[in-house]
Amino acid sequence: MRCVRILASAAARTAAVMTVLCGATTTAFGQTAKPWQLGFQDPVTPVAERIDAFHDLLLVIITAITAFVLLLLLYVAVRFNARANPTPSRVTHNTTIEVLWTVVPIMILVLIAIPSFKLLYFSDRTATPDMTLKVTGHQWYWSYAYPDYGNVSFDSLMVPVDQLKPGQVRLLEVDNRVVVPVDTNVRVLLTAADVLHSWAVPAFGIKTDTIPGRLNETWFRVTRTGTYYGQCSELCGVNHGFMPIAIDVVSKDAFSQWIAEKKKVAGLTAPPLVGSAARSAAAATSVDVAHRVDVTARGNR
Repeated sequence: MRCVRILASAAARTAAVMTVLCGATTTAFGQTAKPWQLGFQDPVTPVAERIDAFHDLLLVIITAITAFVLLLLLYVAVRFNARANPTPSRVTHNTTIEVLWTVVPIMILVLIAIPSFKLLYFSDRTATPDMTLKVTGHQWYWSYAYPDYGNVSFDSLMVPVDQLKPGQVRLLEVDNRVVVPVDTNVRVLLTAADVLHSWAVPAFGIKTDTIPGRLNETWFRVTRTGTYYGQCSELCGVNHGFMPIAIDVVSKDAFSQWIAEKKKVAGLTAPPLVGSAARSAAAATSVDVAHRVDVTARGNR
């Protein structure tokens, strides 16, 4: 199955290159899981790219191990069956073999551990953040704040199925999307207001727990504009499956305009419901107060 994933990914990348060579251009990119999808979503951050590369390395190693064990089993079945070997050996110990089957797996684990720890430390935090995004998990929605930009903060709730507009993704669309600039090191600080949640965006290679009373940190730098989706990945209650994440990655100029507008509104009124920087505020989807209260209270009845 993993081999199919690699072939499909290679085919997709080849198609993308051919599209560019043929003169087609794409200004935005969006990602969700697709029906019958077998592999990862296309990586759009350095962390996700390294996760993909590490996965491919492990795929080669486990395939080689599986093939070796299979060949060994076939050899034993053919060479030492009752017909081919009617008088079996009575040897019970072989020091060389016992040393080998202990040392070789250790060497394989060390080989795996080196890139694994490098990836772990690389994904942990960035030494040169350009901006900070604070994420707070609630039962059952997300709150976001931009500490570098003053008073900009908002809640983000899933859009109910009966309020979806054409083109919006069921169970993944939210009333207020996160907006971040492309090619920017974004430090993400994560916490929770009630129970454990997990902020996960597959295309970013992020899956970090939000824990009450604790501040976790991760980071991302998205290399392509577009809309990316994720979900809560920690069982947090009855509405755990209804905590989607939607992120608009826009140009730096568009982000500057968006943040300026939000700072202006935040200085005049309570924190507003915000939408994508790519669409006007009038077109942004909103969820009424009654629904917000219902989401918070649901499951506690």
